[in-house]
Amino acid sequence: RRGLSSETSLRRHRARARLWVAVAALVTGTIWLWSSSSVVLFGTHRVQDFVVDELWKTADSNGWRASSAPRTYWPPPPTESESNGYLRVRCNGGLSQQRSAICNAVVAARIMNATLVLPELDANSFWHDESGFVDMYDVPHFIKTLKYDVRIVMSVPKITAHGKSKKLRAYKIEPPRDAPVTWYRTTALEKLRKYGAIYLTPFSHRLAEEIDDPELQRLRCRVNYHALQFKPNIMKTSSDIVNKLRSEGHFMSIHLRFELDMLAYAGNIPYFQNENCRCIDIFTPKEQEILLKYREENFANKTLVYKKRRLIGKCPLTPEEVGLIIRAMGFDNTTRIYLASGKLFGGERFMKPFKAMFPRLENNSMIGSGKLEEDNRGLARSAVDYMVCLLSDIFMPTYDGPSNFANNLMGHRLYYGFRTTITPNRKALAPIFMDMEEGRASGYEERIRQVMFNTHFGAPHKRIHPESFYTNSWPECFCQMKAGNQADRCPPDNVNDVLESQFQNKEDVEAEATNQTDSNSSMETGV
Repeated sequence: RRGLSSETSLRRHRARARLWVAVAALVTGTIWLWSSSSVVLFGTHRVQDFVVDELWKTADSNGWRASSAPRTYWPPPPTESESNGYLRVRCNGGLSQQRSAICNAVVAARIMNATLVLPELDANSFWHDESGFVDMYDVPHFIKTLKYDVRIVMSVPKITAHGKSKKLRAYKIEPPRDAPVTWYRTTALEKLRKYGAIYLTPFSHRLAEEIDDPELQRLRCRVNYHALQFKPNIMKTSSDIVNKLRSEGHFMSIHLRFELDMLAYAGNIPYFQNENCRCIDIFTPKEQEILLKYREENFANKTLVYKKRRLIGKCPLTPEEVGLIIRAMGFDNTTRIYLASGKLFGGERFMKPFKAMFPRLENNSMIGSGKLEEDNRGLARSAVDYMVCLLSDIFMPTYDGPSNFANNLMGHRLYYGFRTTITPNRKALAPIFMDMEEGRASGYEERIRQVMFNTHFGAPHKRIHPESFYTNSWPECFCQMKAGNQADRCPPDNVNDVLESQFQNKEDVEAEATNQTDSNSSMETGV
């Protein structure tokens, strides 16, 4: 019995040993698998081989496609006799701010049943040139594309009063910022009917972005992504640059917002009473003086503490930080980069670290003489940057804000087929860069990768405040071919034919009524 007990004990001991070996093997295997998967996700070489290659492609659409066609009955715009009057607007700000304002102007005209006068661009105060709508955009295309939506004329017509002919004078109104649809249907419409024409100026951010009527939102998309087409010379220059860049493979575009106005606005200015401020180290005393003066002259007087601004993601990224992000994600020094920006504050000194990491850097001056050199207007150059960034394989904005260049481009690229956009989370990245500033740089690349790979890269996603409609028009301006929800289904492909048929029928009826009236008048006068 003692022998049997010893044998049983030995078998139990061996079983426990085998169990521990199995557990050890399982733990070892799990650790190996975890480390392997970590390398696939975050390791420099595997990221470069796998993730980066995927980023050169468009994001997964999940069955969605762009469509800004009306989903319900969309009556034709009013005729001259039906119109409530003429709407003039003056669009201020930069290129993308003006584009947003033009979209809003078309929607406002539709809301008020008004005739839209070709929008005016205030390019002089911002760009210091005199470019107008006709200098930047293809006017015939603009009017033709929107003929089912609004009636558009080149100017306010002349009227005859007391035997004299003079241009109808528009009543000037300054609209409230982000005015609701109800303001246009009441206050603005009342003045329009009273005076026959109104002039809304300034007209930046003067219509609320969130509108309950999805058809009005889709009209915004038709304006922004279909009707607003740059003039042929701008399109040709942009195409030349893209073709040259793409002749050697994929290329990335970066909107580097490290400019005087943005740095002053964001608060990258040293206040000497503050504790250790990085801005003191990177900006010379003269540069600090320039930044402070610009802020005092152009922005509200408010004390901004660098560290607090940095931690909430309000500080623009430096060129070096942008380079570190791209490199940490796995892009190597052969990556072709197109740089879209204004004049960088601090100039070459701040660009040297970036160029050392990514020497294959180009901008809109790369195309040689006889192109942009003949047209040195700032607005035209910005338009070329816009188109090249739109068509690039990857776009990376370094600072985003309401209706600015980067935000509008992200929305356009989403509409243009879910093209890859890499959007740095400045708030999540701030602690990493602040640690590096204080000498704690260990493991920074993996920390950056973990932040950067937690994004949608241009795929469809729900718009959440404060994200702008111009940055993300999903789902209003998108549809699904095989949608379970009726509201998400794509409209018929011949929707424009239907609209044209409605439009043509209305014109035929009006022409027949006019002919009948003329015929009756002739009979009465005996002619």
